[in-house]
Amino acid sequence: MCGIVGYIGKRDVAPLLLEGLQRLEYRGYDSAGVVITSPKANGLKMVKAKGRVRDLEAKVPARFKGTTGIAHTRWATHGAPSDENAHPHMSADDKVAVVHNGIVDNASDLRAKLTAEGVTFLSETDTEVLTHLIARSPAEKLEDKVREALRLIEGTYGIAVLHADFPDRIVVARNGSPVVLGIGEKEMFVASDIAALVAHTRQIVTLDDGEMATLKADDFRTYTTEGTRTTASPTTVEWEAASYDMGGHDTYMHKEIFEQPEAVDRVLRGRIDERFSAVHLGGLNLDAREARSVRRVKILGCGTSYHAGLIGAQMIEELARIPADAEPASEFRYRNPVVDPDTLYIAVSQSGETYDVLAAVQELKRKGARVFGVVNVVGSAIARESDAGVYVHAGPEVCVVSTKCFTNTTVAFALLALHLGRIRDLSVADGKRIIEGLRKLPGQITQILEQEEQIKKIAEEYADARSMMFIGRVRGYPVAREASLKLKEVSYIHAEAYPASELKHGPLALIEPALPTVAIVPDDDLLEKNRAALEEIKARSGRILAVAHQEQEKADRTIVVPKNEDELDPILMGIPLQLLAYHTALALGRDIDKPRNLAKSVTVE
Repeated sequence: MCGIVGYIGKRDVAPLLLEGLQRLEYRGYDSAGVVITSPKANGLKMVKAKGRVRDLEAKVPARFKGTTGIAHTRWATHGAPSDENAHPHMSADDKVAVVHNGIVDNASDLRAKLTAEGVTFLSETDTEVLTHLIARSPAEKLEDKVREALRLIEGTYGIAVLHADFPDRIVVARNGSPVVLGIGEKEMFVASDIAALVAHTRQIVTLDDGEMATLKADDFRTYTTEGTRTTASPTTVEWEAASYDMGGHDTYMHKEIFEQPEAVDRVLRGRIDERFSAVHLGGLNLDAREARSVRRVKILGCGTSYHAGLIGAQMIEELARIPADAEPASEFRYRNPVVDPDTLYIAVSQSGETYDVLAAVQELKRKGARVFGVVNVVGSAIARESDAGVYVHAGPEVCVVSTKCFTNTTVAFALLALHLGRIRDLSVADGKRIIEGLRKLPGQITQILEQEEQIKKIAEEYADARSMMFIGRVRGYPVAREASLKLKEVSYIHAEAYPASELKHGPLALIEPALPTVAIVPDDDLLEKNRAALEEIKARSGRILAVAHQEQEKADRTIVVPKNEDELDPILMGIPLQLLAYHTALALGRDIDKPRNLAKSVTVE
């Protein structure tokens, strides 16, 4: 993995491909490459480079002309970052070029077999196996060559293939890794993410798993890997190219943090029912009788989405009084879970393509479970695989580190909890109380963001820490987990989160002046318990930064956030900690939008 771009038409292809790769830089990568051809060309021309897209662009010669091409930004899975391991990968006769997202699980066996047959490999990648399989296929049509190669592959893939003998087409295929077609006027595009397409077209077709497509300049057709024709109608995407610009901010992360008031307003818009103190969630397809039959809710996500699920599970239990919990999707799918017909399963993913979450959804569906999706990208794989769901409407999130999508996901869970609660036992008065709290969120987030300068100074004070502890109780604990993850991701400072109640059971041994503690201290029924934890830390000379609704006497620094309803407070308490992570990383000179070793959408295991 990580980013695929392709084009076939009449325009000079190299600038288009390089522009598309630049729009995918946010996904994280370590090398890049491009290969082009045209009906008048004699074979394929390729350039690859370790490093950034700008390094690739510097290597592209002036006379690198063509009208068809594919390009890739690679995030290393097999083999270290290098020019040789960068995609595309070319066959020995320079006729076939492949770009690939995913992992070929049986690459070692196939490599050994091909080597025994006399093939010389030039890279350490699993993808090169695909290239040689396609090149060695005796089939007459390119589509059949690709199909035959894919039959030998075990694993996941999103691929685009060029062949010098078929310069009028690009063949693409998907299994577990996203492939999106862009439909233009006598030109066609392909990408792994619509971000690379929206500058040229908003008409897209998203391939399903097990589906292939042939793109020609004036046409496209889709079909299964078995050859059966499929019907694909283009849809119009909401997002425009301007949505991917920085808008005057120095980084996408900063921009997206400050977009949160508007983003939260967007996820609430049109969904609140004042008359019944309830909400409309049209995508749920869950009537009152079905909602009352739900006996348990299980939320599945990875990373930040998992943490949003932890907050969501608490809100569902508190407001709807349905037992609920969250679990990493990557663990759930491997532990042979008991699938209960009375349980509602909720899959959470910003991209809607996260492989572990998608695989869990597919396993649940195979076992007859009811699965809802909570995703940001309309038409994504998880959205299509789920029975129903909720879009979080955060807008494009470009920074690898998620901020506004996390916040919007927690708000979407608040809406879902309120919806289920009002169908079950939540009173009209409590429904009205929560709705009033939800309406306050955008303004209260703005108040928090206005404290940026204060939070920046605090971050600079703590930037020299080698490790940090984050603690919280009940509602505060998922906030601590997400804040810990944010700091790790973007600043590279080691951080871990613990329930404040667990301090005595081990973590107190770590407390010393060199280890700052960030404490989540909401003004709720556990306030005094949380203050007692601060006492324990202070007694051991620990430095404390509190995030609270009022100044905390035992804390060295306090970030004060506006008070909302107890159930909704976790949504707000994470906002200043996003800024803390951001300004800590800024003070340390980190690559904030593209943290090392990470990718935006993890579409491999």
